[in-house]
Amino acid sequence: MGFKKKQMLGFGLILLFLAILLSFMMVTLNNLKSNMTEIVENRYEKVSASMEIRQLFSRSDREILFAANDTNKEERAESLEIINENHNLIESKIAGLSGSLNKAKAKQLLKEFETQYASYSITEAEIIQKIKSGNSSDDLSSLMEDQREKRTKVISTMDEFKDYQEGVMNDTLNNSKQTYEDMIGFVIFAVILSILVISVTVVWMIRSTSKDLQSITKVIKNIDYKNLSVIPRVPVRTTDEIGDIARSFNEMAGSLEIYNQKEKDFTEKISEQNWIQTRVADIATMYQRIVDVEVLADRFITRLAPMMGASIGAFYVKRGEGVDMRFVKLASFAGDGEDSGRREFRLGEGLIGQCALEKKSKVIEDIPEDFQVVTTGLGEVNPKSIVIAPVVFEDEVVAMVELASLEAFTKLQKTFLNQVLDTLGITINNVEGRMEIERLLKESQAQTEELQAQSEELQSQSEEMQAQSEELQTQAEELRMINEQLEERNRETEEKSKELQVAKLNLEKQAEELKLSSKYKSEFMANMSHELRTPLNSILILSEMLSDPNDSKLNEEQQEFARVINSSGQDLLTLINDILDLSKVEVGKLEVVFDEMNLSELPEQLHRNFDHVAKKKNIDFIIEKSKSVPDIFFTDEQRFQQILKNLLSNAFKFTEKGSVSVQIKKADEENVAQWIQTKGASNWVEIKVTDTGIGISKEKQKLIFEAFQQGDGATMRKYGGTGLGLSICREFAKLLGGWVIVDSEEGQGSTFTFFIPSMPEGFKNVGEAMAASPEVAAANHDDSAAPFDGKGEPDVVIVDEEDRDKAKPFCNKTVLVVDDDHRNIFALKNALKHEGMEILTAENGYECLELLEKGNNIDVILMDIMMPGMDGYETMTRIREQSKFEDLPIIALTAKAMKGDREKCLKAGASDYVSKPLKLDQLLSVLRVWLTN
Repeated sequence: MGFKKKQMLGFGLILLFLAILLSFMMVTLNNLKSNMTEIVENRYEKVSASMEIRQLFSRSDREILFAANDTNKEERAESLEIINENHNLIESKIAGLSGSLNKAKAKQLLKEFETQYASYSITEAEIIQKIKSGNSSDDLSSLMEDQREKRTKVISTMDEFKDYQEGVMNDTLNNSKQTYEDMIGFVIFAVILSILVISVTVVWMIRSTSKDLQSITKVIKNIDYKNLSVIPRVPVRTTDEIGDIARSFNEMAGSLEIYNQKEKDFTEKISEQNWIQTRVADIATMYQRIVDVEVLADRFITRLAPMMGASIGAFYVKRGEGVDMRFVKLASFAGDGEDSGRREFRLGEGLIGQCALEKKSKVIEDIPEDFQVVTTGLGEVNPKSIVIAPVVFEDEVVAMVELASLEAFTKLQKTFLNQVLDTLGITINNVEGRMEIERLLKESQAQTEELQAQSEELQSQSEEMQAQSEELQTQAEELRMINEQLEERNRETEEKSKELQVAKLNLEKQAEELKLSSKYKSEFMANMSHELRTPLNSILILSEMLSDPNDSKLNEEQQEFARVINSSGQDLLTLINDILDLSKVEVGKLEVVFDEMNLSELPEQLHRNFDHVAKKKNIDFIIEKSKSVPDIFFTDEQRFQQILKNLLSNAFKFTEKGSVSVQIKKADEENVAQWIQTKGASNWVEIKVTDTGIGISKEKQKLIFEAFQQGDGATMRKYGGTGLGLSICREFAKLLGGWVIVDSEEGQGSTFTFFIPSMPEGFKNVGEAMAASPEVAAANHDDSAAPFDGKGEPDVVIVDEEDRDKAKPFCNKTVLVVDDDHRNIFALKNALKHEGMEILTAENGYECLELLEKGNNIDVILMDIMMPGMDGYETMTRIREQSKFEDLPIIALTAKAMKGDREKCLKAGASDYVSKPLKLDQLLSVLRVWLTN
């Protein structure tokens, strides 16, 4: 039975039982309704009618007595009229009851009542007639006595009728109660039975369905998701929807197996292609700077044989032309002295000669036992496979390569060999061409020297013959030469004047181009700073909020993820600042401020900032400071500390064990003079940073001071970094009048020596060259001005909950965030809402002005500078033009942060200025100041 049919059958049974229960309840309720209707509409009306008849009868009886005893004719007439009316009403009531009775006894009692009332009515009519005739009470006494007897019988019969009707009504009520109780019992029984039937039906449906589903689930759980080459199949037991699911799963499993196999094949092809390309590139790199064919042959066969998995090999190059053409062995791999293969061969000689003649490669798998063996230190082994391949250039064989291996060559190795040989012919031709050019050059030089010797001999003879004639012409020649010299000098003076004028114009043009280029570069760096810092601003703010353990709802692992994101963002910010520092140094516009600093505090600062690093890496950190070092030193402290930070960070990064030491002493000026000019310094300090790390090879010691360079690619992959640190160190050292040198040996550690002068009067040349300019982009004074801490992690301010509750300057405050970047709006909105502030947002200056005009009771504005349409400067100016907004705090936010932007923002109307990427604590501090003031 299908899943759908099972459900329809189950729900059909449930609906059937519900319909039966409902039908029975309807029938029972109809019976109750009929009984109640009979009680209310039938029995009650009959009892009520009998009571009314009795009341009318009693009133008529009283009126007769009044009429018999009353002497007043008017009152007597009124009583008689009432008696007549009551008589008519009683007859109409009796007629009504007669038509509605359905019980025999009731009809009998009513008939008796009618008979008795008729007799009573006759007596009553006689009494009324005598009253009208004026008879006295005594005359009426006998009639009145007869009337009382009849009245008693009428009343008795009426009471019996009423009692009978009330008894019938009580019986009907009791029947209704019994019917109700029976209905309740049946309903309870029916509900219990329905529950049992429904439960059995549902259990049957669930068990029959879950059994099939469990079989599917069991198969799915047994799938090895790491190996989809073989997927178990679901047994198809039914033809219902679950059976369709099983069949669909089996079809999907088959498709996944096919896809997995295709993916494996594709991955294998890509891996093979990468394997080939990598080795082809390696060999192509080897070709560089080779100018001799023998060197090329030796390096090629030495490099190719291991890549092919060959155990022995030989390289032959073509020599001669025509009948003298032969192939000579220039290099071999793993050969056995003079016996390792033939020295030379001609076209068609042997298999290798035949391959050269046909220009085709040949692979030999069946090797005879007496073939050239592979020699090792332990013995000799016969190869299992040989490949012979020609090297073709312009449809001509220029070389032959033969390789032998202990294993069969694979298809991948053969493809690799073909690709390598495609470019080898060009390389051989180029090398031979260079050799031929070099040979011709040497011959030309020898011939030139021989001709020069002959020319010198002829010249000496000619000089002797001309000596006499020259003596005769000397005086005349001297006079002529004087005149010519004067004329020549005049011409030279005029030409030099013109050349100087042209050179001056060219220099002015180049200076303008250089200035324009510097401006474009500075503007590019500023825009790059803005584009990098804008998304970085959102990353740092949101990750800092998520990593706060007091406010975050994340678990510990997720908070750690947020801290890693924040730390990575800080590292990216440091990289941006480093690049910008290098840019400013390159254009010669980095501001250097020489001021007094205390060197006696330097060891304590270094311990405080790097002890935790040494402890974490379990290495020693030693600082030695000579007593001869002056306590007071004049330099730019910020750049000085940045140099030390970079040097020590490098030392710790590349040192896995041992120690890192810092030696601070007074420098010998004569020693410093060999590296840099020592004029203008009151004294020199030498700081050596020594580590026991990986060291630097001699050939790489100059390279490491260039931007984006490290020792090699492996160093960058293992230790990370951008290669900017040492470049910044040397450039900053030059700005401070000092120098950085390195002394290192690979595997033995490194020593970086930093020479720095004390400059009480400043460094005038550098100061003039490095004067600050508004064209220098992306000034990062907010980030770089802080002293280094060596940790690379953002400062997290933890506020006690009680302190936070005591002072809430942000609660119920409204801030308007004006920024065209939705990421910044999202980050600021969440951060400030967390502080209890109401947030309004605008994407440009026009929207900002519209919100202000609507009167939203804004307490402070956060204004981005670079926006489309109306930028931050114009927006702030328009706001300040309105007198009602003169005291409204406006805090300018920008990621471009060019030198002089702060003054420009304040001039436009900003109350304060914060550069991006924002530090949340810094922003909240600025907001707190302006909101409390």
